[in-house]
Amino acid sequence: MRVIDLGGRQLRRRDILALMGGAAASSALGLPAFADEPKKGGVLKVAAPANPSSLDPATGGSGADHSILWTMYDTLVEWDYETLKPKPGMAKWSFPDPRTMVLDINDGIKFHDGTPLDAEAVKFNLERNRSDQRSNVKPDLSSVDSVEVTGPLQVTLKLKNPDTALPAILSDRAGMMVSPTNIKALGNDTDRKPVGAGPWKFVRWNDNEIVVVTRHEDYWRKGRPYLDGIEFNIITENATALRSVIAGQNDMAFQLPARLKPVIERAKSLTLISAPTLYCIQLYINYGRAPLDNVKVRQAINFALDRDAFVKAALSGLGEPARMTLPSSHWAFDKDVAGTYPHDPDKARKLLADAGYKDGLELTIGGYTDQDSVRNGEVIQDQLGKAGIRLKFSRGTIPEISAQFFGAEKKFDLLVSAWTGRPDPSMTYALGFDKGAYYNAGRTADPELSKLIQESRVSEDLSKRAEVFARIQRFTVENALSAPLAFQFEMDALSSKVKGYKPDLLGKPKFENISLG
Repeated sequence: MRVIDLGGRQLRRRDILALMGGAAASSALGLPAFADEPKKGGVLKVAAPANPSSLDPATGGSGADHSILWTMYDTLVEWDYETLKPKPGMAKWSFPDPRTMVLDINDGIKFHDGTPLDAEAVKFNLERNRSDQRSNVKPDLSSVDSVEVTGPLQVTLKLKNPDTALPAILSDRAGMMVSPTNIKALGNDTDRKPVGAGPWKFVRWNDNEIVVVTRHEDYWRKGRPYLDGIEFNIITENATALRSVIAGQNDMAFQLPARLKPVIERAKSLTLISAPTLYCIQLYINYGRAPLDNVKVRQAINFALDRDAFVKAALSGLGEPARMTLPSSHWAFDKDVAGTYPHDPDKARKLLADAGYKDGLELTIGGYTDQDSVRNGEVIQDQLGKAGIRLKFSRGTIPEISAQFFGAEKKFDLLVSAWTGRPDPSMTYALGFDKGAYYNAGRTADPELSKLIQESRVSEDLSKRAEVFARIQRFTVENALSAPLAFQFEMDALSSKVKGYKPDLLGKPKFENISLG
């Protein structure tokens, strides 16, 4: 087994050594993942942990979708793997003044159907993303007042207020461009028959089984991609996914739990990739309805959770207890808020009694069916139970349960899932807590919080932004709008023939640099 760790950018050395194991970690620190000359050709077989919620970036609702979406969609803006700092993608951007953003699109980009990705196509996408009834990315573009075509390859965005987060926003779903021709022809069927402008184009999707993409021969980046195609084999059980790589049925499995690290280490033909991420396991709370509309009940949940014990029991000790939805190494982390909820079951019971539940209460909760999600749920159930909070679980696949919680049905009080991170922290708070946001199941928000989120995007100065995020964090934490538990480290297993893979801070693989040896 070969060990590669690119975690020094975020973790203290002792954290890296704990994650990887002594000497192996020390020898791997600082080394590039692979130095082989990339070869073209071959089909990469990937064990993917979840069925997509949609292959239309505007309508999907699962953070697990990204790795598949990125194969078919390039973004207007991209980000640096190690820092998530925005950089030009299909377009370059500028701010002539604080309320104007200009996008200059690269010439010669074509969608998979042969139509041009020009200013009219970008305007179509941005208007659809910010106003279509089915769009789940409307909050991302809430600062946009109008979108104008100002040249064949130029689009100008007029803003309601300054928004320095827009470049990062356009590196995510809102910046994935779909073919207007395909949307007009197929309507909602584009969820399953996508046409983008990425390095690979869609072939087929068999639900809960496989997604297949093949090379886009007219891809705008000459010489790319290296791979002829990718097959995503949907395997929701992590141990089964890893076994498929050991057996040679797949070439790669990603987002594996720490408990499987010894198995990877014993497999001499595999490479272990590990790196820190923004992946935060947490309880999502529907605070738009009783009893969770009572802040004391939400605070009781947070006091009842033992985050350190959760990391040990659920993550084999290889993770960071989460005090908010940003890790302690993040530039916007506020240590003054981190101590708000020490583990205190007695305090939790008192808050429940003050809220009118002296005998405790029962809450419904959604969870997923894979072994690790079930284990997470059991740990949470035990911890909350000791404070008198009884959980009634419903389980299913990630797309099913997530849609039941976040969609129109609003089926549960709680959801145990993960926030998979976004390039800019304002996106995390806007998508998770702002009014009408998809990941805010209650859809309500205090105007003060909405104003703070908007304020966090005014300045480009990180120190000034950090001051605003400190106020946002205090608001969301003290009001217990969620219950973060732990940040999970990325762990991937690659066969020896996979070359050039590079982990990123979101913990969601991109495949643009991969070749097969």
